[in-house]
Amino acid sequence: MRLNQFDLNLLVALGALLEERSVTRAAERLNLSQPAMSAALRRLREAFKDELLVMHGKRMVPTAHAQHLAPQVAQAIVTMRSLLSSSTQFDPATSHRAFRIAASDYVTMVVIVPMLAELARIAPNVRVEILPPQGGVELEMERGTVDLLISPEQFQGRGHPQDLLFEERHVVLGWAENPLLCEPMSEQDYDDASHVIVEVSRTLSFAEEHVRARGDRRRIVIVASSFTVVPWMLPGTQRIALVHERLARAFLPHLPLAIVQPPFAIPPMREMMQYHRTRAQDGGLTWLRELLRRHGHAAADGASLPSPPIKPEV
Repeated sequence: MRLNQFDLNLLVALGALLEERSVTRAAERLNLSQPAMSAALRRLREAFKDELLVMHGKRMVPTAHAQHLAPQVAQAIVTMRSLLSSSTQFDPATSHRAFRIAASDYVTMVVIVPMLAELARIAPNVRVEILPPQGGVELEMERGTVDLLISPEQFQGRGHPQDLLFEERHVVLGWAENPLLCEPMSEQDYDDASHVIVEVSRTLSFAEEHVRARGDRRRIVIVASSFTVVPWMLPGTQRIALVHERLARAFLPHLPLAIVQPPFAIPPMREMMQYHRTRAQDGGLTWLRELLRRHGHAAADGASLPSPPIKPEV
């Protein structure tokens, strides 16, 4: 079959079918009816002269030819998506583009939320979807369905460009009346305290990796799945948490909290923006990265922590 006789939308359907291995789930993913997806599969079988997906018990499994096609189909879809969004000209004032960003609740709070306030003024029709950076989001970026993956440098994949969003330090956060935070903290004080930590999808955070590498002797009393809930778990208790400095400072005006430097060295965390290699010349994505970078730098202003504990007015 010649290319001019082939409906390229069928490639998108084939990609969804090969990934989902279910007509029903592929239809839901593409916002199609099940009969429409069944019809697409029938046309694909005719075009490729192969069954592509066959029933095995209650599941559909790809044929050998379909397994051979799968990576080529995935790459073709990425390339087509890139062509459709790769214009070097981008006017935020008139654009109706939708961007999908994978970022933690911490990055969303300290950088993306302030950026969205500006976005409402300068790009009122641009839409942003924020996804958690977990559950196969790296694969979504590989497919071209996620525009930006924001995460610490060591958690990013290889083979795609990265931009530095900002560097972050970590501080010890606790209730303002916790005596541990009224003077410089020793390592013994830190280890003996009650700790709140964060694990997202059973993945250790940047801070947790470094703390455990030093030999972990802490008493962990709470394991949270979100960074932004941690400050709420500290007032009125003797609990402490090792948190991002920007996050801690964002809560100081609102909760009776204090911050001190950790009693051991922890390197700065490099928060990176990663995007698909085919999007390097995408004018809209270039504009978005620059906007995020400006807000990342703005969030760093005044974030240097002096030696004495810092307490809010309560």
